[in-house]
Amino acid sequence: MKVTDLITQNKGKTAFSFEILPPLKGNSIEKVYNIIDKLIEFDPKYINITTHHSENIYKNMADGSVRKVNVRKRPGTVAIAAAIQNKYKVIAIPHMICKGFSKEETEYALIDLNFLGIHNLLLLRGDANKLDAEQMVGNFNAHATDLQKQVNEFNQGISVDESTFDKFDTPFSYGMACYPEKHEEAPNFESDLHYLKMKQDLGAEYVVTQMFFDNKKYFSFVDRCRAEGITIPIIPGIKPICLKNQLTVLPRIFRSDIPEELASELRACKDDAAAKEIGVEWGIQQAKELIEAGVPSIHFYSLMATESVRRIAKEVY
Repeated sequence: MKVTDLITQNKGKTAFSFEILPPLKGNSIEKVYNIIDKLIEFDPKYINITTHHSENIYKNMADGSVRKVNVRKRPGTVAIAAAIQNKYKVIAIPHMICKGFSKEETEYALIDLNFLGIHNLLLLRGDANKLDAEQMVGNFNAHATDLQKQVNEFNQGISVDESTFDKFDTPFSYGMACYPEKHEEAPNFESDLHYLKMKQDLGAEYVVTQMFFDNKKYFSFVDRCRAEGITIPIIPGIKPICLKNQLTVLPRIFRSDIPEELASELRACKDDAAAKEIGVEWGIQQAKELIEAGVPSIHFYSLMATESVRRIAKEVY
């Protein structure tokens, strides 16, 4: 079942979903299950799983030399998505990214996902900051819209080498990302909306926002999208603040403004425990307002904030 079907069949109620991070290599999948077990009671319609490219690191050898080694710090998203969907019978949505993965690697992932019965994706460009130049050269998708085109062609039975194959019975459906406060690399908001409209026209069935802390910016963003002919569901993504230093870390990394009312409360916190309480209360009010406005779904970024998400969901769902 598609995400859009899950939303529309939710009898007019705002759906609940959340995102998890694969555990570091060497850890058990029980870490993932422990997160899901805390949130499963709120009937998540789907669970997103982030993906991560490998990185080149420099390792000191016993003979005093230094060798560059390619490592993958987290296990594959494909396997974790399959485990989640099999255990919890909830739609698992693996992230697929451009950066750090060749078109051939992306195709192999699509083949595996189809075999495992996973047909919902979230397509993203991905972060290139930790990639070496050599990892960016070759047969890669440069932009999320390029990744869209590859998935679309795969759905039509066209491989990356332009050979054809029998189309799978169930094509892949996918959502993509959007930015209520403008993508950091976009020259202006109008340009951002242009590319978002392109994502819709190429087949994105819904979009999920980057985290935001001011609902007014989300509502304004939705209005501007509708005026530009962007009609697909725009799912708000929110993250409860749980550490005091996130007051400066989140705006720097995600380019998300923190309203002065929230910022002043966080500045007054003596420790992380106090900041976590402020984050939960803000998240509750933010979610209540979004639900009252009739948003189709709320997507929670639960990294380092599972307990906070649980408390917010318990209050509003």
